[in-house]
Amino acid sequence: MTIRVVLADDQPLIRSGLRVLIADTDDLTVVGEAGTGTEAVQLAGAARPDVVVMDLRMPGMDGIEATRQITAGEAPPHVLALTTFDDDEHVYGALRAGAAGFLVKDMALDDILAAIRVVASGDALIAPSVTRRLIAEFAGRPARAPAHRPPNGVTEREREVLTLVGLGRTNSEIAAELYVSVATAKAHVARLFTKLDARDRVHLVIIAYELGLVSPRA
Repeated sequence: MTIRVVLADDQPLIRSGLRVLIADTDDLTVVGEAGTGTEAVQLAGAARPDVVVMDLRMPGMDGIEATRQITAGEAPPHVLALTTFDDDEHVYGALRAGAAGFLVKDMALDDILAAIRVVASGDALIAPSVTRRLIAEFAGRPARAPAHRPPNGVTEREREVLTLVGLGRTNSEIAAELYVSVATAKAHVARLFTKLDARDRVHLVIIAYELGLVSPRA
């Protein structure tokens, strides 16, 4: 099955580089390119891609608003935000808007292709190191006091699982740390999706941070 990709970036050189990179693969194909957020939203509806690789900084409608509009549609594509992470303050906003993860523009080429495949499969792209940096980026900002207690209906074991998800642990790592089977870990994560009305694993990470279950130095 070929993964259909839309490239949204206001820099033609970056779009061209990604297009050439994808052209060398057998399982990915570019079905459209956009230079603005507005064009990206239109293409997402017209081309019906599996993944939109979305630059966060574009003129007019930025990548965050474009992501919000795209993911609000019916059977939306997965959005993979594209950023220069170290100096881009909009990553968190993109994840809240519905992005399934993000790419850093200086990532290795193989990692970029792997990231597209990961989100196309319905998973979230969020490595432990990225999780820690996201939390550190926003933990010092003024915000409402964290609740520290998950909503009613979330069990103590599910709270432990949510904390580990917030730390970027995989299901296998969660199973090992809690001395349960991988199937049990997956079941706990699945229940958290339902109870917390979370879109994906990235959303669970955000919830864990907002509840104060994960510290910046974790």
